[in-house]
Amino acid sequence: MPYIGSEDTVRDLRRVLSNPNVQSDQLRYRNTILKVIRAMSQGVDVSGLFSEMVKACATVDIVQKKLVYVFLCSYATLNPELSLLVINTLRKDCQDPNPMVRSLALRNMTNLRLPSLVEYVEQPLTAGLRDRAACVRRVAVLGWAKLHNLQTNSEIDAAVVNELYSLLRDPDPVVMVNCLRALEEILREEGGVAINKPITHHLLNRLKECDIWGQCEVLRILQRYRPQSEDELFNILSLLDVSLISPHPPVMAATLSLFLSLCSGLPAVGLAALERVRGPLLAACGNTSREMQFTALCHIQLLLRSLPGLMGEHYKRFFCGYAEPAYIKQRKIEVLVELVNDDNVAILLDELRGYCTDVNISTAHAAISAIAVVQTMRDLVWVCPQCSRTVCSAVEGCEAEIQDSQGRHALLWLLGVYGEQVSSVPYTLEVFIDGVRSEASVGVKMELLTATVRLFLCRPAETQDMLGRLLHYCIEEETNMCVSDQALLYYRLLHCGIEETRKVLQCRRSDPSLGVLIGRPAEPINQWSYIFNTLEPLRPGAIETESATIGGSPEHMTFDPKPNNDLSDTLSYSFGKTVRSGESGY
Repeated sequence: MPYIGSEDTVRDLRRVLSNPNVQSDQLRYRNTILKVIRAMSQGVDVSGLFSEMVKACATVDIVQKKLVYVFLCSYATLNPELSLLVINTLRKDCQDPNPMVRSLALRNMTNLRLPSLVEYVEQPLTAGLRDRAACVRRVAVLGWAKLHNLQTNSEIDAAVVNELYSLLRDPDPVVMVNCLRALEEILREEGGVAINKPITHHLLNRLKECDIWGQCEVLRILQRYRPQSEDELFNILSLLDVSLISPHPPVMAATLSLFLSLCSGLPAVGLAALERVRGPLLAACGNTSREMQFTALCHIQLLLRSLPGLMGEHYKRFFCGYAEPAYIKQRKIEVLVELVNDDNVAILLDELRGYCTDVNISTAHAAISAIAVVQTMRDLVWVCPQCSRTVCSAVEGCEAEIQDSQGRHALLWLLGVYGEQVSSVPYTLEVFIDGVRSEASVGVKMELLTATVRLFLCRPAETQDMLGRLLHYCIEEETNMCVSDQALLYYRLLHCGIEETRKVLQCRRSDPSLGVLIGRPAEPINQWSYIFNTLEPLRPGAIETESATIGGSPEHMTFDPKPNNDLSDTLSYSFGKTVRSGESGY
């Protein structure tokens, strides 16, 4: 056969399709059509074979019909006039005694997507809604939604809408769910399908008959309904209780979302529902699908905002596996930070220390893991000051693994605040100071200044020379105004004396408002329930956690600067210039 992209290919295929001997041999005819589909899938323009393929659809072979319909639906918009010939064959197939042929014909009539053919499609679709075969009714229901999308400005006949509403009680659950989807499309401008009490209870009673995605669709639509009494509310919650612990994570998540929507005025019931889904969520975290694991971890972070102790007894389930991807490791470490308490802090620190020295196949994987570990350890010290010595021993020597500015930021804060507990801090800071010219992050430079001055206060002999070099660079050569101004501030502060400097830079090492056992105050469920079971929790930065703080200094998180009335309204620029010219010899 000639080259697949040449015009000779189309010419040869046309000759074979028109050959009476080939048409009389069903197997050869089907194989030739298969070659046409293969050429089409490889990017060859075979639209010139449209008329030959129209003739080929007049067959009793269902496989051949499917192949031909794939071709016709792909090229119908390029041949709208010839597509009218297809309609006659499709309408004839809608009367076929085989329900598979009838459903196939209906599906492809709507897949042609030609507005000029709508008038020929309406009658078969209406008949399909009353067909005795469920597979035909399934296709006919969705066909009306496709028809509506072809002519969005025209209104669907009210009789058809009523027919679709009546099919909500169809014995086939797929037909019922398809009716919901079709009505959602057709009545979108009116707010979607109308949900009242009879429809709600009917859908809930038949929920078990639907497949996984059908249940999710029903549960999503039922969020519009509001019970008329408290008794009705608890009856609905009783019907949903089984789905709340479903082994299928999508069903469980959709049920919990509906549960929280119905219980917006009953916070105690909402918290009880969170307790109920603990088991399914933990099971989802162990799912073989990485995507499912990540989604479960993101939603667990949401639940922990209102019920911090929900996963406290199961913290070991969030330990990272060696072969897990970086994005899952980082989420697990964020969850571990939320689960720390007096009983498990030592175990968690040992685990995190192992992550610091873990050798990963991917360099990027190791870097991201190291970033998360250092930030986590910083936050553990902030929450649990009694574990500072263990943390300091864990972070010692891990600076080479940190490739991200947030990780360096967190490490510098730890080294500055707890510099007296880590023997190698001067050498570590000297490495940072030697590379300050190539440092791109302004935040890291500012934290390096603060950490070096803090270390100078407790270990002056080892730090004096490097502090002088750092101040000289930041004052004389640094182009960023924030960094140079901070260096000037520290230089002038040191001129005021060590004790005055110590008073200013003596930062809090933990948050006195936080108790290790009590933890942070729980948030109301309604602050996050509206994004539960959506893509929003999966978005980077969507869930604020303590380990995700961008700033390297936790004491800055709650700092509320107040105006100082003692400062003059103007600053002397000439004084700043004088200092710059004479301060470089520190």
